Amino acid sequence: MASASAEALELKAKGNAAIASKDWKTAVDFYTQAIELDPDQALFYSNRAQAHIRMEAYGAAIEDAAKAIEIDPASVKAYYRRAISNVALLKYKEALKDFKTDARLKLNECEKLIRKIEFLKAIEQSDPPSAAEGLDLDSMGSLPHAPHFGRGNAKVLRLNVSKLAQHLVVESEYDGVLLEKEMTQEFVDDMIERFKNGKKIHKKYAYQIILKAKEIFHAEPTMPEVAIPDGNKMTICGDTHGQYFDLLEIFRRNGFPTGTHAYLFNGDFVDRGSWSTEIAFLLFSYKWLFPNNFYINRGNHETDDMNRVYGFEGECKAKYNERTFKLFSETFSALPLATLVGSKYLVLHGGLFSDDKVNLDDIRKLNRHLKKQPGQEGLMMEMLWTDPQPDPGRRPSKRGVGQQFGPDVTKTFCERNGLEAIIRSHEVRMGGYEVEHDGRCITVFSAPNYVDTSGNKGAYINLGSDYKLEHNVFDAVEHPPIKAMAYAQNSLMSM
Repeated sequence: MASASAEALELKAKGNAAIASKDWKTAVDFYTQAIELDPDQALFYSNRAQAHIRMEAYGAAIEDAAKAIEIDPASVKAYYRRAISNVALLKYKEALKDFKTDARLKLNECEKLIRKIEFLKAIEQSDPPSAAEGLDLDSMGSLPHAPHFGRGNAKVLRLNVSKLAQHLVVESEYDGVLLEKEMTQEFVDDMIERFKNGKKIHKKYAYQIILKAKEIFHAEPTMPEVAIPDGNKMTICGDTHGQYFDLLEIFRRNGFPTGTHAYLFNGDFVDRGSWSTEIAFLLFSYKWLFPNNFYINRGNHETDDMNRVYGFEGECKAKYNERTFKLFSETFSALPLATLVGSKYLVLHGGLFSDDKVNLDDIRKLNRHLKKQPGQEGLMMEMLWTDPQPDPGRRPSKRGVGQQFGPDVTKTFCERNGLEAIIRSHEVRMGGYEVEHDGRCITVFSAPNYVDTSGNKGAYINLGSDYKLEHNVFDAVEHPPIKAMAYAQNSLMSM
């Protein structure tokens, strides 16, 4: 027995070393082995909970923290880790119970969040007016640039700028390319450079891009079905999570979108990273420029509740205004939920369903416009939240939301629907991507060194008219010294 306890402590030490090197999965494996040898050590469960948190397996973290508390009711770290996991799952009242045992600052932050969420629920309307109501983009014209006015008219120009500012005219001082009625490659190229240099686009253009994207997405089916013509190619990207400079690295390595080079972004392009508005505006602009050759699926982070906690709402307000966030919210709810590529690959953010009877026709018939937020159950939630597991069958997700599905579930779904595989994202993969379930389930994740801490590679998938998958891996690039989660509106999630 003594030797087993000593071996368990050695495994715990290896788990700690794996955490220090950001190898969360290996850490979980070591702690699990330690628990098997000595299941009465609260610290083993508490440490495994921390590794689960870093993998965003919040449901598993809550279970481990609860076991640690059962063994040692004085385990402060276990209370704290369970509380943080509940905050991540937006279960603030559960988190509050644990924070009351310690950490007064975090308690105060959690109480603020609860008050905010309850206030938002209290003022929520069943069908609130659109944030676009009252916006007249046609009246938001551009003032002539100063050279067109004589020197003697400078005072008049200043008066005109002041008078017309309420209409959001594009002032003559704006140093970017102007956007008229149609998106242009020139505007996109200029916007890319502006964002690289820490500049913003004008509010008029921000509104214009979001509203046009909303119009295009709303007209698309819930599951666009696309083919790749001879001589063309498509690139499928996973989560980019506000990591703008890593997105540009994909384009630098792989080519920018064109009329013959399609891109499909598989959700979670906002939150966590601190350049989420830049990514959203760039992707939406490409959608406007190439409406039939650029595709975006919705992810679980293109939702109001996640945006309020993980930074996107705060970033919109800091860089633009609250109306910008509300317009984005309306546009996110119009995003398709999946894309069928060549009748061979179903690309969706999360994964498969709790019922084997669900098929592609059920996705086609799903009216995403009736239920704008995914909620806690149903097809939309499952498409955005589920994860694969190595074992057959299904079980509740380690995340605490949705479920996990095994290789038998994937095989049945693909065979019933004539698919070669599903392609999904939603989870960090240390190598950037992973092929599992006998090749029928591919995960691609395109945010390298996720949240500036994970040390993972990024990846993207290329395919041509032969529909053969080519996996590409890349490293994170340097970015300006702004940390991830910089715009999260509470210290709990910016930790």
